[in-house]
Amino acid sequence: MVGDHVFIKIAPIKGVMRFGMKGKLSPRFIGPFEIIDRVGTLAYRVALSLNLAGVHNVFHVSMLRKYMSNPSHVLNYASLQLTLGLAYEEKSEQILDIQERKLRRRTIKMVKVKWLNHPDEEATCTWEIESNIRDHYPEFFGNEETVGLDG
Repeated sequence: MVGDHVFIKIAPIKGVMRFGMKGKLSPRFIGPFEIIDRVGTLAYRVALSLNLAGVHNVFHVSMLRKYMSNPSHVLNYASLQLTLGLAYEEKSEQILDIQERKLRRRTIKMVKVKWLNHPDEEATCTWEIESNIRDHYPEFFGNEETVGLDG
């Protein structure tokens, strides 16, 4: 397997609650990177790029996925701000839609949020509760509290 190319698994920052939910986003892989040599029975040393210089270059096989060469693969990980644990923080880009979901006794306002760090082909939009988005991203909402309050 020395000389082959592999993807390396990265995931959102562990322990960070994104609007009260954990594990909502699936792990991502970056790469491809070339395997330099084998370290032990289940670990490999990988040639990382300069922007990942702070990351240890030995990975367990569970963190690697074999890369099958394909000219249509265009992978951009330079824009991601990775931590030393190969994690990144999700940030919202804009609100695409607003709707009200009616339950038996109440109505919940929902917003459709587009997230950064995802290519257009992936599922980049999720429905979130408006009050949670308003607390974390007040810049998306103008001075709407004063509108319509007559009397």
